[in-house]
Amino acid sequence: MRMKFNKSSQLLLVSAASLMAAGLITACGTDTTDFVYVASSRAAGSYGYGEIDVFEINSVSGAMRQITTSPFPSGGRNPVAEAVSSDNKNLYVANQDDNTIVQFLIGSDGKLYPQNTVNTPGIFPLAVAVSGLNLFVVDTYQPLPACSNADPCSGSVGVFPIQAATTGANSTPGGAPGPTPVTNPSTGASYWPLTLPGSPNDVIVPTAVNVLKSGATLFVTAYDSSVTPNAGYVFGFSIAPPSTATIAPGGTCPSSGATSIPAGTLPPGTLCPMNGGVPFAAGAHPSAIASDSSSTDVYVTDSTNGNVSGYKLASGLLTSLPGSPFPAGNQPSAIAADSKYPYAYVANALDGTVSAYSIGDTGALTSIATYDAGVQPVAIGIDPSTNHFVFTVNFLGANVSDFELSATDGTLIDTQRSPYTSNAQPTAVAAIPHGSPPK
Repeated sequence: MRMKFNKSSQLLLVSAASLMAAGLITACGTDTTDFVYVASSRAAGSYGYGEIDVFEINSVSGAMRQITTSPFPSGGRNPVAEAVSSDNKNLYVANQDDNTIVQFLIGSDGKLYPQNTVNTPGIFPLAVAVSGLNLFVVDTYQPLPACSNADPCSGSVGVFPIQAATTGANSTPGGAPGPTPVTNPSTGASYWPLTLPGSPNDVIVPTAVNVLKSGATLFVTAYDSSVTPNAGYVFGFSIAPPSTATIAPGGTCPSSGATSIPAGTLPPGTLCPMNGGVPFAAGAHPSAIASDSSSTDVYVTDSTNGNVSGYKLASGLLTSLPGSPFPAGNQPSAIAADSKYPYAYVANALDGTVSAYSIGDTGALTSIATYDAGVQPVAIGIDPSTNHFVFTVNFLGANVSDFELSATDGTLIDTQRSPYTSNAQPTAVAAIPHGSPPK
């Protein structure tokens, strides 16, 4: 398999008619509350691309149906991760086999219009996240000549600035990733390596990424594959805020434990390792990560131990929540925390279930119940419009399970006709509220 390294971005050709349609087409219906985007890694799309199924959720029943002309090509092979821009106007899709991230403009009807493609800083992207004007990507390997599946090395994280829209009749839609990633001031490279201080030769395998709602902190989960049993970690980074200033000669990140960075000291999006670059312990094999709306509580699933570790963030440090870790099902693969109600939900891949929890005042999780989902759920989401629907994408089931969430007690019930058919081997899910894109 040929591997690609960092290159300049290339513009995908989009007709003027398509761009006009994105802004003028009316919405699918007044009862639509969200649009949900499900990436399928092995769909038989044109040119061997993966595909994106687009569903609309009925605000009354929660029933899902694919919109007209769905699915859409993912713009690459083996899409494995998705993220939505902060203004809900753009979808970013990571195509692992091509080492690319494709930006799509989201029409008012939920349709996707491809805009730009950039190569990721490392090799084989596996997770993406967006906060403000920064797009973060986690790659399986650093872009080193010796790195390959046959001879693996540690992973890395990179940052792309998101370009704002320009004005004029022929303006470029906002949300386009910049042509080059932010530079790591410590190394001069276009990425931050995920390495273990004291054991720099150990192979650290990243698994997931999360940005706090505050936009000030980034977390990456990973495990050390060079030791038996594996050891899990959470790497923490403070994120430099928006600024037009450039780094001074010899400038570096703030001291150990920094939780904020003064504007004007570093280029926006620069990552500064927390805790002196020493990651926080996180079980054996962390598989997913989520945080609450207060930006103080962080939750990490462990696929080996079948539990969820909970942490409190304070003064640049993660400390275990009371009662952590909390029991989950077998091989938990994904987690989502409700942004409006005090509940969290975990998809358990081996069991084909969803574990529901209430979040207490201290951040501790209390089990509510476990619900049947599809075969091998690998991603989970909560509708961003009403926070009343939970959905999982089921890799081996080739479908999407949809649940209605009770705001009073966090329980789940199946919606009408759930599960809903998707393309083969769905891997990721993202959603936007209906009416978010410009009309």
